[in-house]
Amino acid sequence: MSCVDSLVQAIWDFMLVGHKLRNVDCIVVLGSHDISVADYAIDLYQQGYAPYLLFSGGVVQQNAALGVFWDTTEAAYFSHRALATSVPADAILVENRSRNTGENIRFTRRLLESRGFDFQSFIMVQKPYMERRVLATARQQWPDMQFVVTSPPITCAEYLSGTLPRDAIIQHIVGDFQRIKVYGENGFQLPQAIPAQVWEAFEQLVALGYDEQLVK
Repeated sequence: MSCVDSLVQAIWDFMLVGHKLRNVDCIVVLGSHDISVADYAIDLYQQGYAPYLLFSGGVVQQNAALGVFWDTTEAAYFSHRALATSVPADAILVENRSRNTGENIRFTRRLLESRGFDFQSFIMVQKPYMERRVLATARQQWPDMQFVVTSPPITCAEYLSGTLPRDAIIQHIVGDFQRIKVYGENGFQLPQAIPAQVWEAFEQLVALGYDEQLVK
């Protein structure tokens, strides 16, 4: 394992929360450039973990660094994929205005309230290196709900050698990790205790040039 891989692994391990899957009222898929997030959520629905599948995300992904170019919102793109795999239309909910994780939570809450749904428990699906941030945001923005946070079951090494460009993915991992500290301080999410060795790994990656996705 290279030096960079070891540093990324430290952040990756910290960002995973290790929740055990269980049956819930609704599976919520947060917006992402990674289609495997949607595919994993669809699989969870088909396994019977929830009767509803909600896609949240208003970004039209046009990302040259990642090689991702979609012509519709994340939520619409993901929902079309679900329909193509025979998920019933009446089991799909779409929230297509949110632009970030906080809005994913807030706008999902508003959508469900407007439709008269009284869900109390959710499986939240995102990329592996965003699990902790999703959980901290959900607990801050939507207290008293029950959340299970999960992501496609893949190792850090497999993810870095997958279909998305390696360096671009590391940039995103570093940027999302930094938001754990920044957003915890400004009230967007619950603060998280970050082990010293994990913060040191982040600082070393920034020093190596992985700073493109940082909050300035």
